[in-house]
Amino acid sequence: MSGHLYYLMGASGSGKDSLLQGCRQRLEHSHNVFIAHRYITRAVSAGGENHIHLTESEFELRKNNGMFCMHWASHGHLYGIGKEVEIWVAQGHRVIINGSRGHLAAAKERFRSITPIMVTVETEQLKKRLIQRGRESLTEIDQRLKQHASLLHLLQDDSMLYIDNNNSLKAGIDALMKIISTESNLSLAKT
Repeated sequence: MSGHLYYLMGASGSGKDSLLQGCRQRLEHSHNVFIAHRYITRAVSAGGENHIHLTESEFELRKNNGMFCMHWASHGHLYGIGKEVEIWVAQGHRVIINGSRGHLAAAKERFRSITPIMVTVETEQLKKRLIQRGRESLTEIDQRLKQHASLLHLLQDDSMLYIDNNNSLKAGIDALMKIISTESNLSLAKT
């Protein structure tokens, strides 16, 4: 039995954290899906995702000792995906991670069975969400929006699935759950 990685991506403010939180509330044992926590040097008090806060020193220690299967730096913070994700996938589990758009190619090299999922949001909606979130200055928000626009053209992939998260949160969570449920059923039919 082989596992599977769901690689959730999208611009900062696209609603990935909210989708994952909604998914956590709906997942049942029969889905056989874990949602991995990211290790981040951003303080938990900054709000947003349910992550594990590390100091830069702790992060570097873990990275240098091979405790991350993926890691990257973005917007002044360090992000890591723990080695446990590889173990879970090797044991036949399905795992959702909040991934980096810039590291999709590396994830596809590392995980044989992977579904890239892009969360999309219109630019004006994205800007409103980032302003309401209040974590970044207007200059930082503009930088994020420029990065978002540049990555859209680089991530053309026939295997990518899309979740339109411009409307209700429920609709976005429904779309993510449908992907997980459909893929789980396909896997069960093969075994």
